[in-house]
Parts: sequence; structure tokens; C-alpha cells
Amino acid sequence: MSKFIYSFLILFISCSVWAQPEDQQKKLEERKAQIQKEIRETEELLQATKKKEKSVTTLIVIQSNKIKLKEKLINTTEKQTKLLSNDMYLNQLQINRLKRELEILKKDYAEMIVKSYKSRSEQSRAMFLLSSENFLQAYKRAQYMKQYASFRKTQGVEIKDKTSELTNYNEKIVVQKTAKQKLIEENEKERLALQKEKQEQEVLANSIKKDKKKYTAEIKKKQQETRAIDQKIDRLIREAIAEANRKAAEANRKAIEASRKATPNNTKIPTKEAVVAETKAIESSSKIVLTAEGKIIADNFKANKGRLPWPVEKGSVYSAYGEHPHPEFKSLTIKNSGVDIETEKGANARAVFGGVVTSIMVFSPVNTAVMIQHGDFFTVYQNLSSVSVSKGDKVSIKQSIGRIRTSGDSGKTILKFTISQNTTYFNPGSWLYNM
Repeated sequence: MSKFIYSFLILFISCSVWAQPEDQQKKLEERKAQIQKEIRETEELLQATKKKEKSVTTLIVIQSNKIKLKEKLINTTEKQTKLLSNDMYLNQLQINRLKRELEILKKDYAEMIVKSYKSRSEQSRAMFLLSSENFLQAYKRAQYMKQYASFRKTQGVEIKDKTSELTNYNEKIVVQKTAKQKLIEENEKERLALQKEKQEQEVLANSIKKDKKKYTAEIKKKQQETRAIDQKIDRLIREAIAEANRKAAEANRKAIEASRKATPNNTKIPTKEAVVAETKAIESSSKIVLTAEGKIIADNFKANKGRLPWPVEKGSVYSAYGEHPHPEFKSLTIKNSGVDIETEKGANARAVFGGVVTSIMVFSPVNTAVMIQHGDFFTVYQNLSSVSVSKGDKVSIKQSIGRIRTSGDSGKTILKFTISQNTTYFNPGSWLYNM
């Protein structure tokens, strides 16, 4: 009985161990497929840009993004290989255990067969029963013979089952070895491709050095334009906060006045001075004072961090969030308050979460932005050529809000997307799914 329990526990633990690597492998395979998709899209954009774009700085940025994706792909494949190696090691342990158990079982079974052979005649069995001293002893001997025969049959079945299990493990490890070799070959291929990408990047970098002043001026001009737009958006966010708090203060004042009229004279209620002070505190707050409904929306938005859909149906990162040196001119710092996403021509921007349109911003005839409020969170969608929503509209998740502009000079279709809580900006890569 104890041997049966031990075998059951081993089997249960083994099943648990199998399930975990398989689940992790599935997630890694999904992640790898997503990265490969992004690499293909980036390659398409790069080839299209090479045909239309005269600015080498743009090519360098796209090439840098492609190199980063290649590095991510190699890293993911390495994780798959390591996970597979660990799984193979555990399977080999199971094979070794089964071989030992089979050896013991076969030895016991062989000894049992020999003993059965020596006492195989019906006469010897009958004499074993008839030589009993009493009926009770004869009954016990008969039961023993019956149990002995049953145990021998059980041993045979167990040997058969373990042999089958061993065969399955051997087949599985052969498949795993093939899969591991395939992953190693894939990784080697990607490493060679990465080396080629870096060589192409170096060629682009050398070509840009020939006219450094021109490209430096070009980069600085674009950064100045970006900062000017960011300042306008900051101002509009502060205005949205002030408007939301003005409404909240008014609602709070009316609620207290209504309470004052409805309650008896001896009930303690805030004084007019206290109400005025509270109203001013709400109105002067630099952050949105959330209503009960607003808090639910903000909490739901925050709870979906890392799971929000992309603001485009498909695309790849053109310029990442935050401050980082220019790919070629290390002395120049590129600052991005959000993330620039390259997509296909004619693509629409879409809301990443349900909310209310608080502002439509026109920065130029070809650059419009939409700001959506989600409690005390704001998402902004820049570089739209046309808009399909109006101020005050309630929008739902993945709802189209406008067409993204395609540059006539470069042929690129880029959406700039930002996320902030009040006036504090976050890295969209931490909020969007699989970025």
C-alpha cells in the first residue's frame, strides 16, 4: 500500500512539473510570434522609407528599433531553449526512475514465476490445503493462494504500464531534443541576421557623419516643435483639471446647502466659512478631486495596466518613451513624453479605454490631437489628419477617434500616444499589452 501511495505522489508531482514548462513555453512562443510580427512590420516600413525618405536620421531610428526587436527575439528564444533543457532534464530523471522500478519489478516477477513453477501441479496445491490442521487454516491457505495469484497478475499489469510509460517518456525526450536543436539553429540564424543589421546601421551612421551640422539642426528643430506641443497639451490638461474641480466644488457646495435645508436646526453641519474653505481647496487642487464615479473609472483604468490595447490595430514602436541619446549623435538627447507608433497608411487611431473626450487640439492644418479623460487619467492621440469625435463625447474601448496623418515627405504614418495621471506622464510601454 505504501509503495502505491509513493508511486501516486511521484506521478502527481511529475504531472505538475510537466504542466508548468508547457504553459511557459506556450507564453514564450506567443511572445516570439508577436516579436517576429513586429520585425516583419518594421522591415516593411524600413524598405518603404528607404524608397521615399531622404532623411538618414529617420532610417537610423527605424533600423535601431529593428535591432532592438532582433535582440528581444534572440533573448526569447534563449529562454525557450533553457526551459526546454530543464524539462528534458526532469524527463530524464523520470526515465531513470522508471528503469530502476522496472528492474526491481521484473526481478520480483521472475522470482515469483520460478516459485509458481516449482509448485505448479494441482496435486501439490491440493496437498497444501489437505495438510491443514483445521478448517480455518485450510480457508486461510486457500485465500493466500488466491491473493498470491492476484498479486502476480497485478505485478504483470504494473510492468506493462511502466514499460508503456517509459516508452512515452523516451518518445517525448526525442521530440524535445529535435525541438531544442531547432531552437539553437534559429538563434544562430537570428544572431547572424542581427550582426548584418548592425553592419547596415554602421553604414548609415558613417553616411550621416558627412553632414553632421545639417542633421543636428534638423533633429533640434523637431525637438523644439515637440516641446512646444507638449507644453500646449500640459496647459490643456491643467485646464481640464481646473474645470473638473470647479464642477466638483459646485456639486459639493450644492450638496451641503441641500443638507443644511433638510436637517433640523440642532444638527451639526459645516459653517458657511467651512464650506467656502472646502470649495476653494477643491478648486485650487492641482489634481482632479474625483467623484465616486470618477474614482471607479480611474481604478478600472489603473487595474488594466499592462493589458490595454494598442491605440492602433497594428504597428511597431518608432520612438520609445523617455530621454535617450540620439542613435548617432550621442551628445543630443531625444525626449519623448509618450511613444511614437508607426502604422500603415490610412490607419485609424482608437481609444485604449472608455472615457470622455475633453479636448480636440489643432496644432497645424495637418496635425490634430484628441485628449480623452478616464477619471484622473488622460490619454492623448497626436498627428491625426481628421477626427471622428467631438468634445464631450463618451467613447468606448477600441473606438475609432480619427485618421492618422501620413507624411507627404517621408510617407510615414506615425501616431504619438501619451498616458498621464493628472500632469504626471507614464511610459505607455508599461500600460499597453505586449509593448
